[in-house]
Amino acid sequence: MLMGPGPSDVPPSILEAMAQPTVGHLDPAFIEVMDAIKDLLRYAFQTDNRLTMPVSGPGTVGMETCIANLVEPGDTVVVVENGVFGRRMKAMATRCGAEVVYVEEPWGRAIRPHVLAETLEQHPEASVVAFVHAETSTGALSDAETLVDLAHQHGCLAIVDAVTSLGGVPVRVDAWDIDAIYTGSQKCLSCTPGLSPISLSERAVNHIRNRTTPVQSWFMDLTLVMEYWDDQNGRSYHHTAPINALYGLHEALRRLHEEGLEHAWARHRQHHTALKAGLAALGLAYIVPEGERIPQLNAVTVPDGIDEAAVRHALLHEHQLEIGAGLGDMAGDIWRIGLMGHSCRAENVRTCVRAIGHALQAQGLDVDPGAAVASAEGTLASQQAATA
Repeated sequence: MLMGPGPSDVPPSILEAMAQPTVGHLDPAFIEVMDAIKDLLRYAFQTDNRLTMPVSGPGTVGMETCIANLVEPGDTVVVVENGVFGRRMKAMATRCGAEVVYVEEPWGRAIRPHVLAETLEQHPEASVVAFVHAETSTGALSDAETLVDLAHQHGCLAIVDAVTSLGGVPVRVDAWDIDAIYTGSQKCLSCTPGLSPISLSERAVNHIRNRTTPVQSWFMDLTLVMEYWDDQNGRSYHHTAPINALYGLHEALRRLHEEGLEHAWARHRQHHTALKAGLAALGLAYIVPEGERIPQLNAVTVPDGIDEAAVRHALLHEHQLEIGAGLGDMAGDIWRIGLMGHSCRAENVRTCVRAIGHALQAQGLDVDPGAAVASAEGTLASQQAATA
């Protein structure tokens, strides 16, 4: 049972889709799959962007694709960091030759819009703003709509990391006027790792077409990749796409469409609330304030005197349950518990609360796993009754 920061549990129908016979990457039947994936991605991202497609590689490749295409040597890029993945954005922009204005916000908190506004006032030369919508290392959710609007007020393009947010909380690319956004296949989409859906606005596409220098990465150069994924002028070979992984992504997106985005967002909220009740009964506290949390990534503090690695070891080997450790500045201090996609189920909530309770008991903490599970189940039942 995968309840860490990703990957999440993969449903049988996705695994079955991936087991279908492999065809050529320019086979007419596969091109139909590619077109269907693009349409389904537009629904997931809530956009009409023509350039909406999966990049071959994990979410980090989506990050680097957006940055490498929109950033040229000498550009000033504002990177707002409130966790590990903002730091990664900074490193990539620097490698692209940018002058990075690095804004460090508190970990475990949403990005404060006024801090970005003040930074942009101080740096009128900036052309790009980059930030993480849902920070996987802490579980903090920032106001992407407001941050993107601030970027545009100062003449900047906005790059948004939605690796952990897409499918779990609202992401509205067109309504929020996002220029470039990327996600990963293995989080709330519940596909296997290895694909990074992206979407770029026409404003961003025009920016790429008017670059004065080549994109530093041949593989991630969207002017080349578009010739494979876009049928406007007929497709041409770029690389051998991961055919079977794309079968899986198609099924994952089909499942999301069938459930409906609003229902998926509500399911993540409901099971998060149930998990929160169970964890509270075990004495575990969240590091992110109530109004700034994402439901699909629950970061809680390790109680004093508890060996956090030993708890994770017990969960994995005694309960076949994986949760995540802290990253970066929070390594050793927190656990990260994922409720993403197919992992966001009542069964997972019960198993997680019970297993953590037993692991804490084994280290001498006075907790009642049964009562904690009952609290989680009662909370979920009351929510379901209220929405019935």
